Amino acid sequence: MLLNVHGAKTFCYTGGKPFDPAKPTVVFVHGVLNDHSVWILQTRYFAHHGWNVLAPDLPGHCKSEGEPPKTVEEAADFVLALLDAAGVQKASLVGHSFGSLAVLEAAARAPERVTHLALVGTAFPMKVSPALLDNSLNAPMKAIDLVNAYSHSTLAPPPSALGPGTWLYGGSRALMKRVLASNTKVNVFHRGFVACDSYAGGEAAMAKVTCPVLFLLGRYDAMTPPRAAHALQQKARTGRTVLVDGGHQMMTEAPDAVLVVLRDFLRE
Repeated sequence: MLLNVHGAKTFCYTGGKPFDPAKPTVVFVHGVLNDHSVWILQTRYFAHHGWNVLAPDLPGHCKSEGEPPKTVEEAADFVLALLDAAGVQKASLVGHSFGSLAVLEAAARAPERVTHLALVGTAFPMKVSPALLDNSLNAPMKAIDLVNAYSHSTLAPPPSALGPGTWLYGGSRALMKRVLASNTKVNVFHRGFVACDSYAGGEAAMAKVTCPVLFLLGRYDAMTPPRAAHALQQKARTGRTVLVDGGHQMMTEAPDAVLVVLRDFLRE
């Protein structure tokens, strides 16, 4: 599905079902150097169980045109503009890593439009090591290898992720290389990391959120360890925390567990 957002064509995966604004909608926002495909199991489930699904490629990533967000605030503006473009007044928002900060900021800016907020692999502050910041700019292939080492706690996922025998490290590395190559004008890797590292509004944003909040965290996450969500958890009015047995890329490393937690949360 293509939508015009801020004057640019934006690709949204709908889980294989036609979009119907009359149904409840859930928006899935990916993190740095990812795209909509990281949500493949979760989006297809919701699309086939009564939900609208919008899983966009962020601007300037893969199938979406436009300027890649320079800040978390710009990404939040995109999320709200996406709802407008789709004709959706209210939605549940799910975001991973950088995407979690984007949906948090969006929920703070328009609390009346967000029914549920799920923050997957989140942290605040979401600081990026100087080495990764430098490598994402000057040696991106090295940074991709580092990120994959930090993002996974197992070599292969259960069969329900991408298929029996899938090599998580290799699949994730291939995706990140493809996303990086999809934009020849902007280094979306470095830009995304800078946006994470410089975001200072997390606690203030959480204080403005009025809907139920889920913190879905990887027990073995070395990129955003569970303890790194503490500042946001303290500010959430109705927050709940669930740990799954996985690392930062838990959507493919623990796909069923992530799906079940999201399903139960969004049903409420």
